[in-house]
Amino acid sequence: MDKKISRRTFLKVAGGALLLAGAGGAWYEQRALGRLAGRVAGDVTGTIDASFVRQIVAADNQTARTIMWQSAAAQKEAAVELRAEGGDVQRTFAAESAPYSDDGVSSYLQTARLDGLAPGTSYEYRLRDGKRAGEWQKLRADDGRTFSALVFPDSQSNDYSGWQELARSAYERNPDADFFINMGDLVDNGEDHRQWEAWFDAVAPLSANIPVAPIMGNHETYDQNWKVRLPKAYLAQFAVPEIGSEPFRRYYYSFDYGPAHFIVLNTQQDETNDFHAGLLDEQQAWFAEDIASSKAKKTPWNIVLMHKDPIQYSFQSRPGRAEGFSDDGRAWMPLFDAHGVDLVLSAHLHTYRNRGHIKNFQRDAGGPLYIITGVAGNVRYPNLWKDHSLDEVVAPQPEVDNYMTVKGDAQHIEIQSFQPDGSVIDTAKLTK
Repeated sequence: MDKKISRRTFLKVAGGALLLAGAGGAWYEQRALGRLAGRVAGDVTGTIDASFVRQIVAADNQTARTIMWQSAAAQKEAAVELRAEGGDVQRTFAAESAPYSDDGVSSYLQTARLDGLAPGTSYEYRLRDGKRAGEWQKLRADDGRTFSALVFPDSQSNDYSGWQELARSAYERNPDADFFINMGDLVDNGEDHRQWEAWFDAVAPLSANIPVAPIMGNHETYDQNWKVRLPKAYLAQFAVPEIGSEPFRRYYYSFDYGPAHFIVLNTQQDETNDFHAGLLDEQQAWFAEDIASSKAKKTPWNIVLMHKDPIQYSFQSRPGRAEGFSDDGRAWMPLFDAHGVDLVLSAHLHTYRNRGHIKNFQRDAGGPLYIITGVAGNVRYPNLWKDHSLDEVVAPQPEVDNYMTVKGDAQHIEIQSFQPDGSVIDTAKLTK
């Protein structure tokens, strides 16, 4: 009688054989995982406990992707099965199951890192835990030639129904979007688990089928008493690409999609300084190395994503703040000039404004294009900001929710901002 072994033991044995197989390893892995797939694909006896399923961008989205989900209990045989669209299971990736507790609520987070994807290939994946499985979901590997991103400004709300309607309708209008970006302040209170649940519920049709590129905002650092804390929930729930930092792991990162290199900065040094000092200095040193690496790969476009806006606006009805540039602008804009950044997207002020190209703190066609992306939640600041002398386009007032698309190839990028009904607020183009 054959001795039965667990799926996890099988994967370990297969992995060891791969090391011994040398040049023939890829062939052995395909055969071995194919046999495993044949054994497990037909033995589903229940539905996996999985909520808030999300894809997360990898550093190189042509070949890799991260999948996360949440469950009430630990999943000892958690895995992700992958197949070409409509085909048989080709590979199985083991997932790590780790306990997670915040706001008095405990659960488990599963994280699987997929690699070896074929660029431009349309896949399907499903979640497994032993004989329990989920539905097949879409996963499309970056083809390296083009990209199409949905961009959502601050989604913080006291009622996330409007955010849900905006996010889902934007995805319905742009079903070919490759990934989506949320520009920080995803939630109004970073410790409130109910708000995180509402956020994940809202983006469920997106996050299961296209990856998210999240950005940390200041509201991710607030506790239930509205005092600053470490952004525990954000850091646990988004396994973004690693950048080799121990104190600031998952705070900032970069990734490639199509012909563009995206640099996700963290502007929360004021909020985190009492816990971990040095965030700005560490990022600036990393930024120079990261963008040099992008140039070495001859990536055509460099796009910066940052929560707090580099431009400073004065108030409509109260004194004390002159127009100019914020502390973040003065810290970062010279580096953007020096390293040839093409586009800078920001948020935080809940207003959409296209400021055109700026270099050396003045209008200059040789500098990056600066756009503050607007507001996607129901927290509004009507009649708060005066127009800035650098503003070229301002959204109709009073502002409503908006979203953006950023689409590009090696020669062109088109940026558009839309109202909830799909009407266009603004269009901007970049050309190499």
